[in-house]
Amino acid sequence: MERLLKTIPHVSGTSKGDTGRVGVIGGNVAYPGQPALAGLAALRTGTDVVQLLVSEEIHTTVASYSPNLLTDRYAGTHFTGEALEDAFDLAEWADALIVGPGFVDPEPAAVQELIAETEIPVVVDATAIGPALGGELAMENTVFTPDSAEEEWIDEEYGSIEAFSTETDTVVALTGGTDVIVADGDRRTNETGTSALTVAGTGDTLTGIVASLLGQGLERAEAAELGAWILGKSGELASAEYGAGVVATDVIERVPDTIR
Repeated sequence: MERLLKTIPHVSGTSKGDTGRVGVIGGNVAYPGQPALAGLAALRTGTDVVQLLVSEEIHTTVASYSPNLLTDRYAGTHFTGEALEDAFDLAEWADALIVGPGFVDPEPAAVQELIAETEIPVVVDATAIGPALGGELAMENTVFTPDSAEEEWIDEEYGSIEAFSTETDTVVALTGGTDVIVADGDRRTNETGTSALTVAGTGDTLTGIVASLLGQGLERAEAAELGAWILGKSGELASAEYGAGVVATDVIERVPDTIR
């Protein structure tokens, strides 16, 4: 894994954005914190700038989480076709895009169009995964980050995550008791981690880490494999300090130590 760690460009840049810009589209009144967790994880992995795009009804709440996150809004309460113009503007600005953390009932056609028309790497997470399976989309720039429940949607459509990866040319980073990475139909397991990573928000943390690595120039399979390893090691460090009281933000705060 040290080989992959060395691929992270430790840039001492002169301009904001030299080590990547990540856009995050997600959130709902029931789950306003998820896009913020993904964004904070991306920052701690080395991304220079993160911008969140959330619905107008949660904008004020999400914008209050951290001054380190830029936050914009789209009209309405759910992600629909009306939000696509703002979403494409964000994708034009970013080096990697996250779609889905905290979504509730996004419009399937809008999710499909966003993925199909976005040329930068896209990490598809949470409730965006189901709609993304509904069309014959080009997936060669995507990484999917399902949990075990969301894996069932993939299994229903394709039979297995290996078949999904092979047929669509996507990469899958599956979170669970043992994290699994599948690229080109090949399954690998991640050996780092702790039971503390079952707490809410660690899936969003992985999504942010992977997106950051993609935005810094890593290939999809490398970003997924290294991202799972970083999450697991960061969870181990957090558990050593907090024991059973670990929360997702504790894990995020340990990411820089893991990378060093």
